[in-house]
Amino acid sequence: MDRDLNNGPVIEFRDVFYKLPTGQQILTGLSLNVERGETLVLLGRSGSGKTTTLKLINRLLLPTRGEVSVNGVAAGEDVIRLRRRIGYVIQEIGLFPHFTVERNIGLVPSVEGWPREKIRDRVQELLRLVGLSAELASRYPHQLSGGQRQRVGVARALAADPAILLMDEPFGALDPLTRDELQREFLSLQQRLHKTVVFVTHDLNEALRLGSRIALMEGGKLVTVLPPQAFLKSQDPLASAYVRAFGSALESAPNRGVG
Repeated sequence: MDRDLNNGPVIEFRDVFYKLPTGQQILTGLSLNVERGETLVLLGRSGSGKTTTLKLINRLLLPTRGEVSVNGVAAGEDVIRLRRRIGYVIQEIGLFPHFTVERNIGLVPSVEGWPREKIRDRVQELLRLVGLSAELASRYPHQLSGGQRQRVGVARALAADPAILLMDEPFGALDPLTRDELQREFLSLQQRLHKTVVFVTHDLNEALRLGSRIALMEGGKLVTVLPPQAFLKSQDPLASAYVRAFGSALESAPNRGVG
């Protein structure tokens, strides 16, 4: 049985190591909590272990050592059931090309046995929620723009109303204007829905804008976990170097609502 989400973290990493079959160490001694309703951003360069950390949450990977628990339950429960309770949004979107928008969004509710009318109503509700026209429900992914497809991906992740969302650089492949628009939409959605979100990015601007806390990773290790404004002022050498490397973020952050 799931633990009461009001007591303790929703997601917990306890001294987690992950090693590839080749012997390459990807994560080393990761201990990290994700609290209910927050957006925790995993920030770091390529190869820092961000996506591996994300995949350990929904059991796409299992730790070599240590423990990852979701709602107080560690590995051992029905993994399919777990994944259906976690929304997952990736950069490549992963929509089924031969499914309409409606079938893509309604996939998990359909597998869960929802009545057809309830699924149709849920799809229309979600299209409105992510800022898409109801008439797009009958279209196929190739008939949509990149920004529209990414919105459909977010809607699909929300379809069964999961408490947890995992987002792996979901806006990284979009042009700057569309990316800015979807970041705004995400902030608006999160203010209304209060999901527990783990969001992967290598972009400091995005981390400052979207995160309630920023977890900086480097070389498979957790460097620091801080709220955005504290991160900007951190004396940690790696965090300071990251801020200096993305100096433009210092100029834009006050206009992006950081704080």
